[in-house]
Amino acid sequence: MLRLEARAQPSRGWSYGSPLLALALTVVIGVLLFAALGKDPLAGLRVFFWEPIKSGYALGELTVKATPLLLIAVGLAVCFRSNVWNIGAEGQYVMGAIFAAGVALLADKNSSGAIVLPILMAGVVGGIVWAGLTAWLRDRFNANEILVSLMLVYVAVLVLNYLVAGPMKDPQGYNFPQSKTFELATRIPRLFEGSRVSIGIFLAVGAVALSWVFLFRTRAGFAQQVGGLAPAAARYAGFSSRRALWVALLVSGGMAGLAGALEVAGPIGQLTPYVPAGYGFAAIIVAFVGRLHPVGMVFSAILMSMFYIGGELAQSRLGLPKSLTGVFQGLLLFTLLACDTLVNYRLRLKAPKLVAAQEAV
Repeated sequence: MLRLEARAQPSRGWSYGSPLLALALTVVIGVLLFAALGKDPLAGLRVFFWEPIKSGYALGELTVKATPLLLIAVGLAVCFRSNVWNIGAEGQYVMGAIFAAGVALLADKNSSGAIVLPILMAGVVGGIVWAGLTAWLRDRFNANEILVSLMLVYVAVLVLNYLVAGPMKDPQGYNFPQSKTFELATRIPRLFEGSRVSIGIFLAVGAVALSWVFLFRTRAGFAQQVGGLAPAAARYAGFSSRRALWVALLVSGGMAGLAGALEVAGPIGQLTPYVPAGYGFAAIIVAFVGRLHPVGMVFSAILMSMFYIGGELAQSRLGLPKSLTGVFQGLLLFTLLACDTLVNYRLRLKAPKLVAAQEAV
């Protein structure tokens, strides 16, 4: 019989091997799912794991999807390492898009490309403002940041729907709830002709590098992590839990807002009700699959963007619902949670008679 036996120390090997095992289990379950739906499992695996990387254009689209996921996940990792549970990055992403769109709509045909920087800064401010509400309610009233940040997601979506159907609505848009298309000068510069890859990829890579330096090479980052791992020790060392709360949420909100600005002024090019794409929630999975480490999250963001593209291709080519993307994301999360048991426990094979004797004792 298989029994779980507690380890004396957490396994370093399984801390890295658990995400790989979780991915393998997700693939196996995915094959069974495709077979149950009457689809060719190999065709299903191909649209998820081969089509997104088979050409230069496909890799560009993969990068476009991975950029907002990586930016948001980097901010969330700072939160989670600080034991601050920001579940509302989707709302901060939406508010970043709204603030950025507000600046972009001020541009006219005579505007220069210099307006791109204020657009990105506006997105950062939007995310910070929305995350700041959660920080203030937690700091002032001790409100639960999980519930507050999550509920603010729906408030942000309602604000977005109001704006695109009211003050920001395109008067010449045939009554569609969307803003006018942004001027060319406001669009995020692209790196290659015929590709949607933008300078956002450099900002994402820069965020990864800065977060690594902050978390592992600065006193402030050390204080954030000590506060998350051992609050009592942090207080004894003189680290401010209040400061850690504000830093974690504002950094996370700023990263999510920047992702929203890059998306609305990049691939979308206008403010629409379809800005909420679930990136803020998917980035939570990205953060944990990447072990809350900046480098690990690069790979998990790429994997999650493959799921997004694979879900879209499965809908168009295999006739499967687009919700299959969420199914694969959920499978990856739950298999990871299950596999993480091996970090602190090991499986032992014991003879049934020996087990019965031990239970009798």
